[in-house]
Amino acid sequence: MDLKQIFKTRHPIIGVVHLQPLPTSPRWGGDLQAIISRAEREATALASGGVDGIIVENFFDAPFVKDQVDPAVVSAMTLLVQKIMNLVSLPIGINVLRNDGQSAMAIASCVQAQFIRVNVLTGVMSTDQGLIEGKAHQLLRYRRELGSDVKIFADVLVKHAQPLGEPNLTTVVQETIERGLADGIILSGWTTGSPPTLEDLKLASAAASDTPIFIGSGANWNNISTLMPAVDGVIVSSSLKRHGQIDQPIDPIRVSQFVEATQRSLSNQRQDNENWQKETKNWPSPLKN
Repeated sequence: MDLKQIFKTRHPIIGVVHLQPLPTSPRWGGDLQAIISRAEREATALASGGVDGIIVENFFDAPFVKDQVDPAVVSAMTLLVQKIMNLVSLPIGINVLRNDGQSAMAIASCVQAQFIRVNVLTGVMSTDQGLIEGKAHQLLRYRRELGSDVKIFADVLVKHAQPLGEPNLTTVVQETIERGLADGIILSGWTTGSPPTLEDLKLASAAASDTPIFIGSGANWNNISTLMPAVDGVIVSSSLKRHGQIDQPIDPIRVSQFVEATQRSLSNQRQDNENWQKETKNWPSPLKN
């Protein structure tokens, strides 16, 4: 998949709009307009800060159902995503938590969003919602039935979960791509706000070949220079919030700081590559036997 076709850059920074509790969720407050207003402010803050895309997710609906959400959640998210798309021109993705890829695909197809995030596309993960089984076979067939070109970004060994058994990261990445037909791979730390290790990112990137790898959690302007050279893109949320607190709104200043740090890292990486190419250009060819 060519990320530049979607995000106008080969190394996208994707911010996240965490929706306030939606209808039927335990903390639903009864005021959908307030949720719309906050989502619009956060999307605007992300766009003005320079991100390349946005994911909208029902983050504050916890505790989550493990698969199919209530129709009221689908209706509300469709409305909210449409409001955001009318406000900003960035590519939009959808994540329906905990693992309702089919509803995310339906919403994305109807509003013409560009991608969805699926926490468990293949395999089985033990979570606080119980055992969640990947349903790649259903999701890919549903996408075909809809005649949709919405891309599927899939987590591997997703956060807030434990795999059954001791899976090999390389194997999991390859099977999620080759057997689950994921368009992109997301690698996170174990919890919200915790980063994956550089070693794991390098292993995942090597296993993924031409399929894009994204950092899915824990990126901030202090560690992005270390992590970004190993991946194709980054999904970021917690560090963009006011005071870095997950329950706070997006802070446009923190967005700008993160974007600048990421772009500086990419620029340094390009310069290093150019210097290496110049240095090795005139090296003598290896002697042949």
